[in-house]
Amino acid sequence: MKLHLKVWRQAGPQDAGKFEDHTVEGVTPDMSFLEMLDVLNDRLASQGRPPVAFDHDCREGICGSCSMMINGKAHGPTRGTTCQTYMRNFRDGQTVVIEPWRARAFPVICDLVVDRSAFDRIQQAGGYVSVNTGGAPDGNCLPVPKDNAERAMDAAQCIGCGACVAACKNASAMLFVAAKVSHLGLLPQGQPERSRRVLAMVAKMDEEGFGNCTNQYECEAVCPKAISADFIARMNRDHLGSAMIPAE
Repeated sequence: MKLHLKVWRQAGPQDAGKFEDHTVEGVTPDMSFLEMLDVLNDRLASQGRPPVAFDHDCREGICGSCSMMINGKAHGPTRGTTCQTYMRNFRDGQTVVIEPWRARAFPVICDLVVDRSAFDRIQQAGGYVSVNTGGAPDGNCLPVPKDNAERAMDAAQCIGCGACVAACKNASAMLFVAAKVSHLGLLPQGQPERSRRVLAMVAKMDEEGFGNCTNQYECEAVCPKAISADFIARMNRDHLGSAMIPAE
């Protein structure tokens, strides 16, 4: 396969960026999208030119670091991470536009790499449970209803890739925050800090500059882990109820 690429190049956060044209040949259908970029970077390096910077780690659809827009879609034409997007989903001779996440809260660091540390700060604001140190408790001492356990597991699948933010016209992080809040809010261990958690994490989300949710569900459509927008409604209920509780 032969592909024509339009890749966003930006030397640094304060530099102006632009699209750069490249042609990649010898692409096989079984290559992943990142492997295709590896081919491009090998050629650029052999020419003494700077390679295209992009985030990656596990390349198994788990870490969520391989985040980029491909032809205007978060992670590309299939519902999954970029590393699990294969070149069989593209046509020979096709033009592919590759750019970073576009959100004020995700500033570009270099080329396709963005700073997603805002997610880390939201998590640090309340995405945890406080427990005493010591031996692990018996697995049966805190029974969890099966339905709650399954919904908590659904929420826990969020890998924090940021596709929900990139796809949203408002750059909202509501799906990410809702998944983290609901994961703990559905379990017994998360109940003591439930109210403080949702208030703190939503406040930090707003402070980081993410937009508001206007129920377009683009986030749900592109989420590689199929996180449901129902968790947003659950978080909104928790937030409203918690906001009405007098401060301790």
